[in-house]
Amino acid sequence: MSATAQQQRKVFAIYTRTSSDENLSQNFNSLHAQWESCNSYGASQRGAGWVMHPEHYEDGGFSGGNLERPGLQRLLKDIEKGLIQVIVAYKFDRLSRSLMDFMKLLEFLNLHGASFISVTESFNTTTSAGKFTLNMLLSFAQFERELSIERVRDKVLASRRKGIFMGGFQILGYKIENRRLWIVPEEAKLVRHIFHRFTELGSGTALITELNQAGYKTKTWTSVSTGKTHEGRPFDKGVLYRMLNNKTYLGLAAHKDNVYPGEHEAIISQELWDKAHAIIEQAPEKRTNILKSETPALLKGIIYCNHCNRAMSPSYSQKKDGTRYRYYVCVNAAKNSFDQCPIRMVAIGEVDAVVFDRIEKLLQSPEIIMKIWENAEGIKERDITKALHNINAVWEELFLSEQSRIIQLLVSRVNIGRQMVEVHLRLEGLDSLAQELEG
Repeated sequence: MSATAQQQRKVFAIYTRTSSDENLSQNFNSLHAQWESCNSYGASQRGAGWVMHPEHYEDGGFSGGNLERPGLQRLLKDIEKGLIQVIVAYKFDRLSRSLMDFMKLLEFLNLHGASFISVTESFNTTTSAGKFTLNMLLSFAQFERELSIERVRDKVLASRRKGIFMGGFQILGYKIENRRLWIVPEEAKLVRHIFHRFTELGSGTALITELNQAGYKTKTWTSVSTGKTHEGRPFDKGVLYRMLNNKTYLGLAAHKDNVYPGEHEAIISQELWDKAHAIIEQAPEKRTNILKSETPALLKGIIYCNHCNRAMSPSYSQKKDGTRYRYYVCVNAAKNSFDQCPIRMVAIGEVDAVVFDRIEKLLQSPEIIMKIWENAEGIKERDITKALHNINAVWEELFLSEQSRIIQLLVSRVNIGRQMVEVHLRLEGLDSLAQELEG
């Protein structure tokens, strides 16, 4: 090949795209039609030294609203390598529907000495007139796209104002028929149960534990448009609080910050909604304190008065304003006379904190870390050390029932004196803890 012919030689690549993946399995589809038109155009330029690159660059079922498409990204990488000098597409919007993205592509092509040609619009970016025409067409294309988006938004808003269901994820308690929500009795019963129990427990964490232990799951549903089945799964905080804040259950249709009367029937009453949200709006710390004041003490059954050698039982006193003070009370002092016992009673919160502090220090000692490591196969010593040094943060995230179980697992007895707290540990409890870490 002569030097002149070598200079005139241009490698072109065909790029095809469709927004929908429908009909792609057919023997001849939109991608094939685009490719044939582009191939014919490329063949007509063979006299000018054009050669088609063998690689197929296509994106079936990808939007033109962004550049994150596998076929396009492969094409750009090959241009960057200098393998391709011209992109040929059926229409300019096959490459991009965004003016900003297209300008970025043009800058990229100019940087690498490449150009773009649209078969049906009859222009290319190697000329000033082609660039001007392209910018004009892209401006109108983006304008039309934004108009379409606005039309959809207006339609959704108008429909929501009329209380019409506009699709999306299906929620527990309802089914969709003829674009309307209809109550599913068994699911609605569970929704009411969840709202009632939340008002009784006052804790999302406790309710989640209760629901999952009972085997309840979120809704199993099948998408009408895709046919994909979404299996129900255990409850978590995200799911629970989305339910508790979903005004659909009040018979309302929500759109952004506004709500409108819905076409569907309500599952819960306004009164129950208000009770639940009175709890949700409380500060988390306040809810925690309320729950702790109503929860059995962590050391119940293992705490003893060192003076009387008798058990100490949890009790409380309540002021007129409703404030509760919780104590471990010596059974002997309560039964006979408080004058006979110098210990009498101790504040539950203070003693529980001291005992946990002792356990925390013990679990972080080298001897205990080594013992747990020896019993926990497959866990590295540094991982156990890290976990035990973070136990305080983990402890705060545990349910009170889990905190109580760990205390009962590790502590056999706590003796309370006038100025002492004596903690006796269960060595076998460390083996159980090691087995849990292993699991």
